[in-house]
Amino acid sequence: QVQLLESGGGLVQAGGSLRLSCEIPGRFFSIYAVGWFRQAPGKERAFVAAIKSSESDTYYSDFVKGRFSISRDIAKNTMYLQMNDLKPKDTAVYYCATGASLKSVRTDYYYMSRSYSFWGQGTQVIVSS
Repeated sequence: QVQLLESGGGLVQAGGSLRLSCEIPGRFFSIYAVGWFRQAPGKERAFVAAIKSSESDTYYSDFVKGRFSISRDIAKNTMYLQMNDLKPKDTAVYYCATGASLKSVRTDYYYMSRSYSFWGQGTQVIVSS
């Protein structure tokens, strides 16, 4: 059983920042891509960001590009999502995920939730206006 543990969610005012963390088994960073998704009430789970084999190999959804940043610290077995300039529409449960192949050449592969095999339990982010 693979356990991913998210933390860092909470309540923040619009314009504020939060940093989410996700503990992932260390060996996974060399085997799989890792990513973040989010699910707002009444909506489907949506891709936020992913990182493949290096800090320069990242993917972002259009609605977070320029505001959010994904990174990882392999020594700490941890992936991060730095979220700046938060907006009320960013309110959602945020999930970390891994298990996506590093070898896919499909341009949409890392944006699809079904590409990821392992999921965390989620952490709530609420942005007040």
